[in-house]
Amino acid sequence: MPLLEVQNLKTWFPVHGGLLRRQMGDIKAVDDVSFTVEPGQTVGLVGESGSGKTTVGRTILKLIPPTSGRVVFDGREILPLSEKEFRPFRREMQMIFQDPFGSLNPRFSIAEIVSEALEIHFPKKSRAERRDRVAELLRLVGLQPEMMRRYPHEFSGGQRQRIGIARALAVEPRFIVCDEPVSALDVSVQAQIVNLLQDLQEQFGIAYLFIAHDLAVVEHISDHVLVMHHGKIVESAPAEAIYNNPQDDYTKSLLAAVPQLA
Repeated sequence: MPLLEVQNLKTWFPVHGGLLRRQMGDIKAVDDVSFTVEPGQTVGLVGESGSGKTTVGRTILKLIPPTSGRVVFDGREILPLSEKEFRPFRREMQMIFQDPFGSLNPRFSIAEIVSEALEIHFPKKSRAERRDRVAELLRLVGLQPEMMRRYPHEFSGGQRQRIGIARALAVEPRFIVCDEPVSALDVSVQAQIVNLLQDLQEQFGIAYLFIAHDLAVVEHISDHVLVMHHGKIVESAPAEAIYNNPQDDYTKSLLAAVPQLA
């Protein structure tokens, strides 16, 4: 059984205009999208900026309300759930954000940032237990435990993204939406973060929806690739088939834009 099943998902945003601000139409950010993610699998979701891929990830996690469709997680349809009913699923489904600086509260120490979810989902843990867990998480992502006393501005972009990954791992999720997690980083750092995500997946069996605008980034991490254009999935195939035998003209244009080594 798939861990995640997305069926005919639509997320449309109304467009208003005129003196009375009447609805003039809709922006069809996500328009009839369907796919599945198996346990421990990485599905790459690729498309240009504005293609709707980030909206897919946020809608799945109920950060944006859908227009219609179904999202089934571990056999349970989650979109109709109230926030109280959905809370146990928040533990299972986490997100790593694109901007590793903007997603971290600059007024919180790293210990506070990473332990925040622990306080919500594991309220019976003592302060010492939470601190030990933060230290363990920082080691997992390649940072020193004593760094927990520092603040986000004291870290590089790659280190901040590692902190974001530690925060997502804190509640032991089974599924993580990786929303362009390396696009704001230097090329040399991108590979380190992708390798870290792969190592964590092997260790904990996490499933990823890996969102990117660059096909080269998802080539080595994805088992299956979805290509998105104007709110629709235009091609869906195993990663190897996408790169060796693309079928859609849009996919071919994305591949043509990937820099080639001389």
